[in-house]
Amino acid sequence: MTTKYEEVGVDARKKGIEVFESSIENLFPTAFCPIGPDPENENYGIVLHTDGAGSKPIQNYLHWKESGDISWFESIGRDVLAMNIDDLLCVGAHPISFVDYIAINKKLFPKKEVLSALNNGFKKILDLLRKYNIKISFLGGETADLPDQIKTLDVSGTIFGRVKLSRAITGEKIKGGDKILGFRSGGQTEYEEEKNSGIMCNGITLARHSLMKKKYEEKYPEISGAEKGYYGNFDYDEHIEDLNMTVGEAIASPTRIYAPALVEILKKHRNHITGIVHNTGGGQTKSLALGENIHYIKNDLIDPDPVFHLIKKESGESWRAMFEDFNMGTGLEIIVEPEYAEEVLSIADEFDLEGKKIGSCESSEKGNAVTINSKFGNFKYEERD
Repeated sequence: MTTKYEEVGVDARKKGIEVFESSIENLFPTAFCPIGPDPENENYGIVLHTDGAGSKPIQNYLHWKESGDISWFESIGRDVLAMNIDDLLCVGAHPISFVDYIAINKKLFPKKEVLSALNNGFKKILDLLRKYNIKISFLGGETADLPDQIKTLDVSGTIFGRVKLSRAITGEKIKGGDKILGFRSGGQTEYEEEKNSGIMCNGITLARHSLMKKKYEEKYPEISGAEKGYYGNFDYDEHIEDLNMTVGEAIASPTRIYAPALVEILKKHRNHITGIVHNTGGGQTKSLALGENIHYIKNDLIDPDPVFHLIKKESGESWRAMFEDFNMGTGLEIIVEPEYAEEVLSIADEFDLEGKKIGSCESSEKGNAVTINSKFGNFKYEERD
């Protein structure tokens, strides 16, 4: 069955990437992201992780075209850093340095001004992290003028880190009875300046096409390449009471960075944490790739933020696919030995980061699986799906 996400040209399951598995030198195949050997020290592993803001920069571009406000591009820096740093922390690695990659169609942009806004975004987050003793060196990157390849703008980054192999969080120790703690992707923590919608950086293509009016695609044809095109009912600056922000702000809302709270949790309870999942591509099914022969049963998820209900209503996507397309309000999961669950939650609470027990793990004989029992339906996802 074709999902609404697939209709706008995106495969949430990322079929095809498995062809790289045989080439990747990964010491822990069950970990959230690959850990390679450190050639200088056999007791350590290195993590070199890359990720981007997805198609969110296209929404930022639309806001700039309509408003003339170049600062709309600043939040992309937070998106890219959050997507990379939090992924790296999922294996317990220490982040060391970061580089960016910016591909731009300079025919459509005031290049210097856009780059300045992006730099401001990177700097703000790196300065924020230093306040929590997370010191990451920004070592530049690459800016490419690609007018014949890029319609608007693409921003990604790569982060480098190290981890002592004996302290790596690899998923190998996940066992039946471990608790799954979920942490909200929306709202506002004590280290954030504003509330965010919770959408992070996944599902943005479906959000844009299902919510934004077709007039924008007609006015700026460079913002869509999907066969279906834009079919939404909203202006980018239309305020929705349930969202407590405009529809455009909800889509472009900067990704929550969990690092300040997560680093503190790791400092105190690393030995009791058996897995960490950053619910990015694949949404609530992201944990399928973590551990081995584990059934993740989620029966008390955080209520999805209003933006997800709006996308569901306007796109007509099924609830089963929504949980696979989006984080659905739970952006991070920590799998922990049951007797330490409350202590981990109490640390998150110190940062005003909403968290709760959302489920537990069971042993499985047929590979990994995820079961979601919710008021929207009961859904099971398996590795072979």
